Amino acid sequence: MIDILVYLFETYGYAEACPNEPDQLARKLAAAGFDEADIAEALDWLSGLRGTVQSALPPAATDKRSIRVFSEDEAARLDVASRSFLLFLCNTGVVSAHQRERIIERALALSSSDISISEFKVMVLMVLWQDKTPVDGLILDELMTEEVEGEGEDWGEAITVH
Repeated sequence: MIDILVYLFETYGYAEACPNEPDQLARKLAAAGFDEADIAEALDWLSGLRGTVQSALPPAATDKRSIRVFSEDEAARLDVASRSFLLFLCNTGVVSAHQRERIIERALALSSSDISISEFKVMVLMVLWQDKTPVDGLILDELMTEEVEGEGEDWGEAITVH
């Protein structure tokens, strides 16, 4: 399913260019050679992404001095590398507090129990893509970089900061 999300980002430069009709998008993805089960999962995930609305966050959540504490479930599914990468994006202003919450929600919506840093980067990319957030080229390169399995066991090595 992650491959489909990356394909959509690469094929449709912005979210509005992507077909909104699930049947039409499914046909295009099937024609591109993707598996039906992966297509169904991706369409469901995209529906959830499109369905997230700009809900109001508590004032403390948008305060630059506030700290986001991850729940036990979030910490269990998002490894230290993913959480650290998200903190980096928030601290550099790439991701807003609202986007941070949507990224976490969409990452937890994945069917896999363990979410790799590469999968997490795709979640970040898709939320920014949906929001039409301009992304610096170096950040985009980092989001499009797939981590090699087995490398980066020390979380500090898993994140390459340009």
